[in-house]
Amino acid sequence: YGEESRIDSELRHLVGDFGVVEITKEVVVAEKKEEDSVSDLNLKKENEVTDGMPKKKNNDKNQTQGAKHRHRLQLDSEASVKSSPKSKSSQEKTPVEKRHEKNARKQRNFGAKFNNGTGDSLEAGLENPELGPFLLKQTRNMISSGENPRKALELAIRATKSFEKCADGKPSLELVMSLHVLAALNCSLGQYDEAIPVLERSIEIPVIEDGQTHALAKFAGCMQLGDTYVMLGQIENSILCYTAGLEIQRQVLGETDPRVGETCRYVAEAHVQALQFDEAERLCQMALDIHRENGAPASIEEAADRRLMGLICDSKGDYESALEHYVLASMAMAANGRELDVASIDCSIGDAYLSLARFDEAVFAYQKALTVFKSAKGENHPTVASVFVRLADLYNKVGKLRDSRTYCENALRIYGKPNPGIPSEEIASGLIDIAAICQSMNELDQALKLLKKALSIFSEAPGKQSTIAGIEAQMGVMYYMMESYADSYSTFKSAISKFRASGDKKSAWFGIALNQMGLACVQRYSINEAADLFEEARSILEKEYGPYHPDTLGVYSNLAGTYDAMGRLDDAIEILDYVVDMREEKLGTANPDVIDEKRRLSELLKEAGKVRSRKSRALVTLLDTTTQIINDDGIKV
Repeated sequence: YGEESRIDSELRHLVGDFGVVEITKEVVVAEKKEEDSVSDLNLKKENEVTDGMPKKKNNDKNQTQGAKHRHRLQLDSEASVKSSPKSKSSQEKTPVEKRHEKNARKQRNFGAKFNNGTGDSLEAGLENPELGPFLLKQTRNMISSGENPRKALELAIRATKSFEKCADGKPSLELVMSLHVLAALNCSLGQYDEAIPVLERSIEIPVIEDGQTHALAKFAGCMQLGDTYVMLGQIENSILCYTAGLEIQRQVLGETDPRVGETCRYVAEAHVQALQFDEAERLCQMALDIHRENGAPASIEEAADRRLMGLICDSKGDYESALEHYVLASMAMAANGRELDVASIDCSIGDAYLSLARFDEAVFAYQKALTVFKSAKGENHPTVASVFVRLADLYNKVGKLRDSRTYCENALRIYGKPNPGIPSEEIASGLIDIAAICQSMNELDQALKLLKKALSIFSEAPGKQSTIAGIEAQMGVMYYMMESYADSYSTFKSAISKFRASGDKKSAWFGIALNQMGLACVQRYSINEAADLFEEARSILEKEYGPYHPDTLGVYSNLAGTYDAMGRLDDAIEILDYVVDMREEKLGTANPDVIDEKRRLSELLKEAGKVRSRKSRALVTLLDTTTQIINDDGIKV
């Protein structure tokens, strides 16, 4: 949204072919002088998961034929303008040349009238079929030059009104195109709430039954609306729009069209942002199957699919599968000469090795990426700093704290003086990662300082409410660890309100944040509020993780303690009895956590004058068969 909607820039070429106004065709032909090819309304995505902007793709045969046809029209038009009366008389000109010369003359005359203020009045002129295309062209020129976006917005509004009057209630692609431009301008000015109804209207106008062009115009509107919801931090609404757009595209282009594969990956990325990894994996696999069927072996599209699939598997804890996808993606990128992409994937490979505790291989992958980034981007680029952060995390985990601190200091030096043009969000993300390392070293003051700095950066960026909420939740944990319970409570309260406002009310992270805020309430003796928070956290984690997950059991245990404090002994005993059963089944009766929960349960039963009913168990459940002790103290740090 920095300049103009790329989706709309694709749509405008189709308008020239199918519109009913001759002058629109002339504008399209003129614009073709500055473009190399005609796009086909495909939503081409970036390889990076964090980048959601679509790009154009020119591989459709019909669009190629259309480009050739428009090229011939352009040559005809140029010939009619350049030829002199001596070389070619008006009687010798073809009908096509005469029509285009006439339209060009009308366009110049109309522009002169408009600029001189001698045309019709603002309202009366809206009925002129030539006004809309002219105003829209003026709007595009202002967008491309970057001058006076407010004036461009006014022109776009007038163009939209003109198209609407001329359409007379009939489906008009010119009107759809104008609405897309208007919405993009609103977004560039930060007026996202005003862009949403404009895009919703643009989706309602096209009629799928009227042909492929109308269907793809509706698809473009759905995807642009989804992007706008992303900027507002409303991921769930954006996914609904993306899914609707994907279904339209599949109906029009078919199940196996490569452009459908691109959109599948785009929607999968949105599900990753929403932490919906199962659905993301399904869509990413669809994209991978489509691109393998249509593309050449080891294509860039397939590499992008595998890179995303690796991230999904990594997020689900399947590090071996993630590593396999990363390696295949790296090989494909290397075969296509994409050195920087290979270096980025090397970082992901290092992450997978680190998760598998294969530290030497992780260091090798990180150092390999570091060499490429230093050579291509320079010693002080934030990408280099991001590799330093990864190395700092690795050395922190293996206990080499001095090396870890050194790499953190090197990264902070780069983040403190970034190169011009570096997105501030990239700097903030690096500060958050370093804060996590400082927290693990128990350097809480330094971690809080870094998080506050990141928070100030993200607070100025649109559509980052969920990110800000996550930062505040992490700060709440640190305040809790520092026994500053009032600060912890207020920070959590702010984070929870942002989670709710952004529509992120069903994710596991929201449930964990509720649990942590409940613990802060307990320390402040706000028992009733704590019970409400634990109950809401329980309902979310039961749905997201299931009743047997350690985080869910931790919330059960906290809720039981809260019920005990409220005098609801029967409810506390019922919950704690369930927790003990689950822990005995999963960890064995000799596990320290099980022993602690059984002690608490015995005290409650004794206080209530009850005796726990014994359940017969197999011998294997009486022994601690796990080699790893899971800490379920209810605080996720």
